[in-house]
Amino acid sequence: MEFREFSAKTVDEAITKASLEFEVSSENLEIQIVSEGKVGFLGFGTKPAIIKAAKKEVEKSLPKEPKKKPSEVIKEETKKNTPEVEKEIEKEKPREEKKVIVRSEEEIENMKAEAEKFLSGVFQAMNMDVEIKMEYKPSEENLDIEFVGKDMGILIGKRGQTLDSLQYLTSLVVNKGTQGYVRVKLDTEDYRNRRKETLENLARSIAYKVRKTRKTVSLEPMNPYERRIIHSALQGNRYVETYSEGNEPYRHVVVKLKNR
Repeated sequence: MEFREFSAKTVDEAITKASLEFEVSSENLEIQIVSEGKVGFLGFGTKPAIIKAAKKEVEKSLPKEPKKKPSEVIKEETKKNTPEVEKEIEKEKPREEKKVIVRSEEEIENMKAEAEKFLSGVFQAMNMDVEIKMEYKPSEENLDIEFVGKDMGILIGKRGQTLDSLQYLTSLVVNKGTQGYVRVKLDTEDYRNRRKETLENLARSIAYKVRKTRKTVSLEPMNPYERRIIHSALQGNRYVETYSEGNEPYRHVVVKLKNR
């Protein structure tokens, strides 16, 4: 197994470079993190993230179901008995006009209180001092929650998995007994926007690779929100098209050359 070194602004971007170079998803790479990098002040003292990566042997590249965390087990078991809230949109379809539910100030405050009670309990158990900021947006029926504090990387987790799991569980708490559905969005250190930018860059890089090599590329498994970012980023591309295949939680985007 021959390791190659890759560097970028972040570990995620370095892994993306490695995936493109080896033409496989990150699940089929053996990755060693040499340095997680450092963000300097006004550009001074900045250090790149460095990883070493190698393509796994064929027998090791077969997908194996990872050991699940308690939050992931709860998430999967709950999904079996609840309707899917968000459907992945791979092609433009006309949408029916959504009726906005007018909520009273008391109802909104109750939702916020339930969310804060749940999250505060989680952070107390984790022995973390986290400031919770919340804003309800009536027009979008969104409850946006932002975390402020030290070591927020712990709450983000690997590629946002911890943040996503926490978001899902908070959504269950907020929507219990609530009229209609309120979408809960958790964020910290502007992670959602940074991740969106990374995925859009990945989509463009993969599209270029597919056009150049004329080979279909399967990306790593992603949640529905992240898959939609990839689909949207390449929706107007003249040379490639995208679709999703597989079952959750291993559902992934495939980028292929258009039939011309």
